[in-house]
Amino acid sequence: MSRVRIATRQSPLALWQARHVGALLASSHPGLDVALVEMTTEGDRFLSAPLSAVGGKGLFVKEIEQALLDGRADIAVHSLKDMTSVFPEGLVLAAVPEREDPRDAFCGLNGMTLDALPEGARVGTSSLRRSCILRERRPDVDIVSIRGNVQTRLARTRELGLAGAVLAYAGLKRLGLEEVITQVLPPEVSLPAVGQGVLAIQCRTDDARVRELLAPLEHPTTRIAVTAERAFLAKLEGGCTVPLAGHATVAGDSVYLRGLVGRPDGTRVVRGEVRGPVSQAHALGDALADELLSRGAADILRDFACRTQARES
Repeated sequence: MSRVRIATRQSPLALWQARHVGALLASSHPGLDVALVEMTTEGDRFLSAPLSAVGGKGLFVKEIEQALLDGRADIAVHSLKDMTSVFPEGLVLAAVPEREDPRDAFCGLNGMTLDALPEGARVGTSSLRRSCILRERRPDVDIVSIRGNVQTRLARTRELGLAGAVLAYAGLKRLGLEEVITQVLPPEVSLPAVGQGVLAIQCRTDDARVRELLAPLEHPTTRIAVTAERAFLAKLEGGCTVPLAGHATVAGDSVYLRGLVGRPDGTRVVRGEVRGPVSQAHALGDALADELLSRGAADILRDFACRTQARES
């Protein structure tokens, strides 16, 4: 019997995602034996500081990627939004299943919506992107950093008496927690992160057997969208260290990409959009990044990099 080992984080959402991919594989290949290799990453261990201060989103994936490179696992399942724009040599994004709803969701206490927040309300998030967007829209709101898995962040929201928290709708839906959502935020209000709602399935580039097993899980429309988004991300070299968003939709033969780069305090946000043929998805991501850089994003990125270096020196 053929066997596949899936490397995954141990959070409830990560385990749901890995089991979901395992079920898709088993459905596509009857008789396939699927086993989970559960791991704790640096991003899971260091929860006392904002992610941007302890190394960025790569902390959630590098140890899992090392398990692939070492041969301890055959595939890895990640949230694509947690992944950096460049993979380690020898690894490939082998498949992206169909995207779940990519929007952000506001989880308000006592039924509170984001639109109805009183002046000075305290809102929890672990994301610089969400903080920037919230502060631009509501400069009076007090942002409180909360990290941890989905359940931990919801619990901290209650413990700290916050008005609510902003989380990814996809994660809440996958965990069956839709009842805590009081407002789903459209992209016009909160532009999603690059890759939000997408599962990323990695394997070794030279592992032909596993790549063949993963082929039925590929969703071509989702691949087009994330190709544009990740090209945008790569050109800006953004991670968790600067507020950055990029979201693409595909309709027929056309892809529509929106993006933004902003200051963490929301005092300046540069937005743009581009539309073109799906065959040019990567080039469209490049082009939108170049446009934003020319309209002020370069200054934002440069200023934030200087501030980060000053703190570290």
